[in-house]
Amino acid sequence: MAEICPVCGLPKDLCVCEEMSKEQQRIRIRLETRKWGKKWTVIDGIDSKGVSLGKIATELKNKCACGGTAKNEQVLLMGDHRNVVRESLIKMGFPEENIEVQ
Repeated sequence: MAEICPVCGLPKDLCVCEEMSKEQQRIRIRLETRKWGKKWTVIDGIDSKGVSLGKIATELKNKCACGGTAKNEQVLLMGDHRNVVRESLIKMGFPEENIEVQ
C-alpha cells in the first residue's frame, strides 16, 4: 500500500504539495560585497518548509562550481552567479515570473 501525504491526502507518488509551494514563493537573487571586497550571491525568499534549502544549496554549488552555504533562510554562494542561479532555479521548477534578479 502506498504512503499517504499528510498535507494533501494523496499518495506520495501523486503528491503535489512541493510543486504548489514552489509556485507561491517570491525569490530574490542579489549580489553583496562582504569582508575584504569578496562578492557573494544571496538567494532569499525560498520557504524552507516546502523544499530543502540544503539540497538546493548543494545543487547550486555544484552547478556554479563554488563554495557556499544555506543558513538563516538564505542560500549564500561565493562569487557573482546571478544569471546561472536564475536559470538553475527555473530548471528546478520555480516559476520564472517569481524570480527577481537585482
